[in-house]
Amino acid sequence: MWVNVNCYEISMNARATSVYVSRTKTKAVKGVTFDVWETLLFEKSGEGEQRNLARCRNVSQALTKLGVEASVEQVAAALDKTVALLLEAWKENKDLTHVDQLRAIIRFVWKDKTKIKSEWLRKLSDAYVSPIHEIPPYLNPDARAVLESLSEKKKLGIICNTGITPGFALKEFLSKQKIAEFFDAMIFSDEVGIRKPEPEIFRLTARKLRVKPSEAVHIGDNIRCDVWGAKLAGFKAVHLAGIEGRDKVAEKDSKSLVKMSRSLGILRGPKMAADQTINALGQAIEAIRKIENCARFGE
Repeated sequence: MWVNVNCYEISMNARATSVYVSRTKTKAVKGVTFDVWETLLFEKSGEGEQRNLARCRNVSQALTKLGVEASVEQVAAALDKTVALLLEAWKENKDLTHVDQLRAIIRFVWKDKTKIKSEWLRKLSDAYVSPIHEIPPYLNPDARAVLESLSEKKKLGIICNTGITPGFALKEFLSKQKIAEFFDAMIFSDEVGIRKPEPEIFRLTARKLRVKPSEAVHIGDNIRCDVWGAKLAGFKAVHLAGIEGRDKVAEKDSKSLVKMSRSLGILRGPKMAADQTINALGQAIEAIRKIENCARFGE
């Protein structure tokens, strides 16, 4: 009988006095994907709320310049209704595009009475996304060193569930942080219409990276999205369990998008444990090494 214990296969014979130990075969991880929020990018407490206030102010000002009076309060109410639409989509592992969000806000501000002009969308988009630069998150201190090291031998990707800030704005921000260059593929839910924990968004990223799901590891902070979703897609999963970089104010607010989104999404299969758990991103390289030693990929 063969039993796997701590990455070793042990041959046990009830009639024999000896035990034979064989190291399991090591196979390299070819692709590593990362979550963005609270994994690569960190928040200071209260910044999410400040960013939303800035967004409402900026959109209100943009509309005024377009000749439409809309108070900050009206925009805030419209944004709340738009968030409700997002949450309904997220329950089904689906997502709305950035333009869908803009169109929804416009409809809610004017209660479906105003025809949406296409030329408005660009100006409103600028106002809608600018808070990510006005009140920016900060880069995980371990991120650059980890990405630089892993990119030497592995293909790297991003799998991100977006919220209000769209994928294209996050790409711009990551470029300014000088880490976008490390990634071979960046997948954002608002651009592909599906969200974690839907297995297909992981498989899509694996195809973009030209690796098999069984050859990939995903790293993220959310058990539901980043661990269960990755495992159901055939990935290995590393759970980043540290508490640094979380918006504590948003996590305590039952009405915040951060709080409400954590429990959403259809899980299309059983809950499964992470292959490795780390407390800081700087431990990711060692975690991947352990996975390479312990796992038989593709079997």
